[in-house]
Amino acid sequence: MTDLFDQLSAGDAIQGEPFQVSRDTIRAFCDASLDYNPLHLDDDYMRGSFGRTHFGGVIMHGMTNFGLITRMLTDWAYSAAAVHRRLETRWVSPVKPGDTIQPHATIMAKQVTAGSRWVTLSIEVRNQREQKVAAGEALVEFPRQAASV
Repeated sequence: MTDLFDQLSAGDAIQGEPFQVSRDTIRAFCDASLDYNPLHLDDDYMRGSFGRTHFGGVIMHGMTNFGLITRMLTDWAYSAAAVHRRLETRWVSPVKPGDTIQPHATIMAKQVTAGSRWVTLSIEVRNQREQKVAAGEALVEFPRQAASV
């Protein structure tokens, strides 16, 4: 029997769902995370002394990128009885209301150990202009024995 792990190769791509960023989605994340930092809510604050960042207005929480990446990885891994084990990300560019972002992953390597099988993925989130807004690396485990659900 051949499972997904056996079919994977370096360079294979995974694509997450596009996400449209709006003031409402930013506010919803504020409410869910209890993070009401004015850089996510207050245009006047962003034009004031803090405006030296040149963001030009409110920006989305970076953790929204993290959530979209996690959703992409778990949607992909769960169907193959695999488990998302690690994710490291960096925010590269601010995301603003009106942007549409989408996570992508590329398989960098596969490794078989005595205990399990592993896939390392390069992660990017890009906006509608194909600009990278987040980047990182993830590790997914494909257990030798599928866990019962």
